[in-house]
Amino acid sequence: MSATKDFDLPKDVIFPPGDLYSDEPPLESELHLRQIILLLQCLELWWQNRNDFYAAGNLTIYYSPRQRKSEDFRGPDFFVALGCERKVRKSWVVWQEDGKYPNIIVELLSESTAAIDKGLKKQIFQDIFRTPEYFWFDPNNLEFAGFILIGGTYQPIESNPQGWLWSQQLSLYLGVHENKLRYFTPEGQLIPTPEEFAQQQTQRAEQEKQRADHLAAKLRELNIDPENF
Repeated sequence: MSATKDFDLPKDVIFPPGDLYSDEPPLESELHLRQIILLLQCLELWWQNRNDFYAAGNLTIYYSPRQRKSEDFRGPDFFVALGCERKVRKSWVVWQEDGKYPNIIVELLSESTAAIDKGLKKQIFQDIFRTPEYFWFDPNNLEFAGFILIGGTYQPIESNPQGWLWSQQLSLYLGVHENKLRYFTPEGQLIPTPEEFAQQQTQRAEQEKQRADHLAAKLRELNIDPENF
């Protein structure tokens, strides 16, 4: 979420390529933090068997043509890059990622950032990053919009009857559910959080046990030992 910085430094100053740490300010609110965590955890759980993507929140993207940390950097609230190694990173350094930019970016609006997110950042993501899809969401008033890059220009993504927006990059819908931005499958299934997934697994196990107990009781009524069935 940082603005681009440009300082005049001595020519002999060299920044080690491995020391490009993220340089992002604190998030606007707890709502913003929880929303980022939600997007990250749900996608990583859904893609737990994939190793060809990288997802991060509030992490700096360095994209200086001169490969300098002191200029040309942005920190999207949430982004996903595809076709890359899934590993821990201190930041996203474009020249260390074979020139790759994010495939999808999500910005969380606030009163202090909305104008920049809808204006300057959108222009940068369109013209410099060439990011295929850009979404924004306001955790406070639930404003939600998405754009797809067509012919070099962002065009609005049309919503389905539920108000969800399709992401070609993720092959998932994004939509507002209980005041939060969530993912949905093409069939409309809500992508669960780790907690929701654990609850679902527990419920399935309990249902399986109930069915097994019911079958065992029926077999005993027929004088059949369930252990030998």
